[in-house]
Amino acid sequence: VPEVTVHFIVAACENMISGEAMRPGDILTASNGKTVEVINTDAEGRLTLADALVYAQQECEPKPEAVVDLATLTGAMIVALGDTTAGLFTPNDALAAELEAAAKVGGEKLWRMPLEAEYEEQIKSKIADLKNVGGRAAGSITAALFLKHFVQDDLPWAHLDIAGPVWNGKTDQATGYGVKTLIHWIRAKAAGSAPPQH
Repeated sequence: VPEVTVHFIVAACENMISGEAMRPGDILTASNGKTVEVINTDAEGRLTLADALVYAQQECEPKPEAVVDLATLTGAMIVALGDTTAGLFTPNDALAAELEAAAKVGGEKLWRMPLEAEYEEQIKSKIADLKNVGGRAAGSITAALFLKHFVQDDLPWAHLDIAGPVWNGKTDQATGYGVKTLIHWIRAKAAGSAPPQH
């Protein structure tokens, strides 16, 4: 396999109660300058992930040819696809096909979900650029649409919401979901081809 540069960025933070914790109604400024109205303090993961997406584009060398993020982002994804299938969100059809092929080879279930532009209304704020959550409906879609605001339009980007398959409830163990998909995708990209079909 030809040499390929891969950056893994972990958007981790401590989620603890304190007198300085964010509150509903707070306005935060993301690392790209966009302002976000906090509606739900439990939707903090997308805030750190948004900054990680910006960091990947601004700080990684060489500049990324594509960005794929994985996150246990929404309970809505579990409601939609259950415990064994992750949701794939991307505006890029070629990247979607590559990741779907890699997931198939890796034996990981992945289903492409829509990025419905009409749901953008749910994350519009009257006092900031965005709200950190939309309404009850289409929660996984509005979360992905939120993240899309932190990725350059010309950069192939995909968001995998792995909330369901990341944990095996029968064995009470983490599954490592996504590792096989990413490995097969990276190998295929390095070789300049689609993942082999098994």
